[in-house]
Amino acid sequence: MRFWLGATWIYAGWDKATDPGFLSADSVSYIGSQLSGYATQSPVGFAFNKLIEHAAFVGGFVMISEFAIGVATLLWVAPRVAAFCGFAMSVGLWLASSFHVSPYFLASDSAYAVLWFSYLLLLSGNRKRKGFEMSLERRGALRVGLTGAIAVGLAGFGKVFAKAAPSTSNTAAANTANKIIKLASLKVGATHKFVAKNGAPAIVFRTKTGVFAYSAICTHQGCTVAYSSSTKTLKCPCHGAEFDPYKSAQVINGPAQSPLAKVKVAVSGAWIVLV
Repeated sequence: MRFWLGATWIYAGWDKATDPGFLSADSVSYIGSQLSGYATQSPVGFAFNKLIEHAAFVGGFVMISEFAIGVATLLWVAPRVAAFCGFAMSVGLWLASSFHVSPYFLASDSAYAVLWFSYLLLLSGNRKRKGFEMSLERRGALRVGLTGAIAVGLAGFGKVFAKAAPSTSNTAAANTANKIIKLASLKVGATHKFVAKNGAPAIVFRTKTGVFAYSAICTHQGCTVAYSSSTKTLKCPCHGAEFDPYKSAQVINGPAQSPLAKVKVAVSGAWIVLV
């Protein structure tokens, strides 16, 4: 159990460290896009609206934390602390991304939460074992420091083995014929929110001339914009940026400098679909 959990958390950190788009705002795998998706579908989505403003910092923290938890678990450094952090992270991921998965047993985050909790109980039941407790008077502080240094080093070293950045066009091709909403259910002049397969929120519009859609991720700091029917604009709740959806989502009020990204959609039969 210890080896599996430790190795899995190191792998999770390595997967992020070798993804050049994870901390890059113009990538489809950007952590900010994931946080925006969580904000629209998580039962604690309100908490992610604040995190989105500091997406790169959050992504770096998560990456290094995964490395630290994994390394500490394998090297037996503060094992109960590492187990509790692993449990807390799994619960957080379950609430963020897989809370609505049905049936529930398909959600791996909840399974890992149970596994970490079982491991924590096992450690707590054997805390009298010699050498279990971290000793700051002897070598404990050094071991914790070394664990942190290894975690940071692995995060940096992962850039050497960076994978090719995900392509927006490839993502669009993978989503071909992905149904969004029935055309009859979206009246002319109405809008509909949906979540792309990469977890990013988006919004589709229907007019007399057809349908079009944009990413709902603000180009300023990644917050989730919403459509205001009174002003007919897409507004960012974090810093007040506004975009005109009827003019290619151009910025009409700062601090954003770039328009919202377009999402290709079309009418296919009775459905509006991603293309």
